[in-house]
Amino acid sequence: MAVKPAPPVVPHHIAIVMDGNGRWASRRFLPRIAGHRQGVESLRRCVRLCAERGVGVLTVFAFSSENWNRPADEVSGLMELLAKALGREVPQLHADGVRLYFVGERAGLSDKVRDGLVAAELATAGNQRLVLNVCFNYGGRWDIAQAAQALAARGEPATELNLHRAMALSHVPDPDLVIRTGGEQRISNFLLWQAAYSELYFSDRLWPDFDAGALDAAIGAFACRERRFGQTSAQVAAQSAPAAAQQQAAVSASPSGNANAA
Repeated sequence: MAVKPAPPVVPHHIAIVMDGNGRWASRRFLPRIAGHRQGVESLRRCVRLCAERGVGVLTVFAFSSENWNRPADEVSGLMELLAKALGREVPQLHADGVRLYFVGERAGLSDKVRDGLVAAELATAGNQRLVLNVCFNYGGRWDIAQAAQALAARGEPATELNLHRAMALSHVPDPDLVIRTGGEQRISNFLLWQAAYSELYFSDRLWPDFDAGALDAAIGAFACRERRFGQTSAQVAAQSAPAAAQQQAAVSASPSGNANAA
């Protein structure tokens, strides 16, 4: 009896620290902002690849609350790049069924940028193919602090469940896989609450060079991980056995999987 191979294990929610734009530009003797422009191209590619592979949520770290400390010309260039990208990318993202959320503190942004974020979210609000969270002026510590402040303002106790519901990413499940490009092996204040049980994957590729092969390598590594969530391997195996048996029974019952068919 022919047995169909199991479908690939694809994480529902992938989060990415898009690191290496500046180094990509420096190695080519280009200004750092050129690397960020190329990073936008890489993000466009990654969104398409994730949608094609069945990923439900993609969350990217675009600008951290600490990035304000970078040179003023780089920060202003990033703000201009964001404003232009909103006008250029949102129509195509909408056509592709991508729903946009911009996650982070908006108080320090210009009116033009804030208005652009709101307009992009409204324009894509009905899309369901892929949720794209762009973390801009975001920090994991900021997220926990703002959640605690929101609970205090409402007079609610700071329980784990209440804090989770007050987080800036409460509209999506926690990430299954967190990828960092650029060769560094830290999470740099990204999704500190949400990544408690995420699988971590570090790639040496600079973000502008992160292509389909690099993404598939990360997904392949994720598929090989055993996600125990505090349990033992034996417990995980016992829980997986009924699902595997059910899948095998379905394959055997189908015409294509039944050796006696036709």
